[in-house]
Amino acid sequence: MKIVNVKEAGIQAVEKMLTKAAFDQVELNPRIREINKQLFGRDMTAAEIVDMIVNDVRKDGDKAVIKYTKLIDRTEFTPDEILVTEAEYEAAYKEADMAVVESLKKAAANVRQYHQEQKPNSWMTYRGQGSILGQSIIPLDRVGIYVPGGTAAYPSSVIMNAVPAAVAGVKEIIMMVPPKNGKINPYVLIAAKEAGVSKIFKIGGAQAIAAMAFGTETIPRVDKITGPGNIFVTLAKKAVYGHCDIDMLAGPSEILIVADKTADPQYTAADMLSQAEHDMLASSIVITDCAELADKVAAEVEIQLAKLPRQEIARASIENNGLIVVAENILQAVELANVSAPEHMELLTEQPFNLLPYVHNAGAVFLGAYSPEPLGDYFAGPNHVLPTGGTARYYSVLNVETFMKRTSIISYTQPELDKVSDDVIRLAEAEGLQAHANAIRIRKLK
Repeated sequence: MKIVNVKEAGIQAVEKMLTKAAFDQVELNPRIREINKQLFGRDMTAAEIVDMIVNDVRKDGDKAVIKYTKLIDRTEFTPDEILVTEAEYEAAYKEADMAVVESLKKAAANVRQYHQEQKPNSWMTYRGQGSILGQSIIPLDRVGIYVPGGTAAYPSSVIMNAVPAAVAGVKEIIMMVPPKNGKINPYVLIAAKEAGVSKIFKIGGAQAIAAMAFGTETIPRVDKITGPGNIFVTLAKKAVYGHCDIDMLAGPSEILIVADKTADPQYTAADMLSQAEHDMLASSIVITDCAELADKVAAEVEIQLAKLPRQEIARASIENNGLIVVAENILQAVELANVSAPEHMELLTEQPFNLLPYVHNAGAVFLGAYSPEPLGDYFAGPNHVLPTGGTARYYSVLNVETFMKRTSIISYTQPELDKVSDDVIRLAEAEGLQAHANAIRIRKLK
């Protein structure tokens, strides 16, 4: 892991290290690329594979979904078998540890309460005697959420996607999750039940995204797709955007910690590794004004790494994407953090709330030593589906309004229209749109 001093390296060089493209197409590593060459019979990029799958699902529906699920996930279903049944829900509750289930219920309640506060209101205003203007807030009819699965299980992602949709008033919530050995993790099923998911399909990858975007004989078409996934899922969301809406193009997980001399090196290292264990491509950065802390954190990372079950993944992440920057002062540290625009930003400083007004670009901000990032991942209430790869400069966290749309309302009486008709006619004719002008002129009071 690199330790870089701003004074020595220069501010522009450090900013370049912290800046990422909004969405870089990550190509497959050689091992996975070779596996896919065996699967598909020729060397293909991730984008080429996704385009092929999306086009086939759009054309052939269930047939293509089942074909690619068998080929890629080694799972064979008939169309009747891909929908999770009530018997599978019941089996999940019997298999689960009830203490974990209670924690899931508490987490869902916290997320629900937080998101209830976000609900916008429809409104009407009367301007003068003859015009009414307003805005109608309407929930989407049907949304699809994608939850990663297969090698890991993420019931927290179910809660973070489904609860805000339910709070928004979405009529039908469809969920896609890839199975492992033909089954879905029981806690994922329980989380879906508690969060208000309508239907779950045992399908993953690009074929799941395409099925939701276009609809198949078995899988209904949705208005919007949310939820993170691997490179194939992300590229598929990019490919179907326009046929339906998407939340964002999510990349590998990130944490950036702004720390001063009061920060605990053990806490700081632990928080870096909490993201590093996600993915070899995950990014963990510390920016501090204390060179001594930088050295202590680097040493502590090595100590804690040796004890992690996912050490191989976390070590690759730290070695390739770990960085400690020594800034000239704490305000410069925050300015550099804004340049990075991270998914998660922690302020491990003596007075974190004093720095909060200077934070402009972050998916979520965690203030103080006892607000570590995993608290937000699982339990606190704010959403953990956050912008990555620098997109916090312009994207927002997933929220209730993600699942809503705004419709403008306009109503004029004839006398009120007559008052403004000359202005509207002039503007329409200035743009060369005579039919627009005529639609106003024909209604003028005689």
